[in-house]
Amino acid sequence: MADDKNTQPADDTQLDQNGAPADHVAGELTEEPTAPEIGEVEGSEGAPHATGSKTDAELADLKDKYLRLAAEFENYKRRTTKERADLFKSANQELMVALLPVLDDFDRARHHTKDTEDANTVRESIDIIYNKLQKTLNQKGLAPMEAKGGAFDPDLHEAITQIPAPSEELKGKIVDEVEKGYYLGDKVIRHAKVVLGA
Repeated sequence: MADDKNTQPADDTQLDQNGAPADHVAGELTEEPTAPEIGEVEGSEGAPHATGSKTDAELADLKDKYLRLAAEFENYKRRTTKERADLFKSANQELMVALLPVLDDFDRARHHTKDTEDANTVRESIDIIYNKLQKTLNQKGLAPMEAKGGAFDPDLHEAITQIPAPSEELKGKIVDEVEKGYYLGDKVIRHAKVVLGA
């Protein structure tokens, strides 16, 4: 019996199968501290849901921002389309208002020359109105193209036919102008129809 007493440790520490002190008492588990899992916040109840609800809130906020931005862009497109249409209307209106005095001159000339047989009176009326119209259009940026006697340029001119050149210096150049070309500012709005010398 004395041998049995010697094999038992002096204190209450229990030994495992190898004879080493056991870390736990039978039937009890020792709890070791573990790191919180991803998405959990220590020390708060309902911790796994805290980060999830934060992500949901951020997603809702981003969705709201996206919807607002899309609505603002649609409003911008609608507004600029309307402004462009209004600009075209007002540009046409401005030109029409500028041309009304010329139209008035045509009415007066027709009224005063309807009973006359003097060709000079009619010609003078036409010249006055033509000069007024040309001046009005020049103020709006319209400029006639000078083509006759110059070199042919396909960016400015449209050759409709070719005839024998009346002189050596007009060979390969513009001999006649059938329809005048025009610029509006720096842009060609109508090409001159020309006859080339061969």
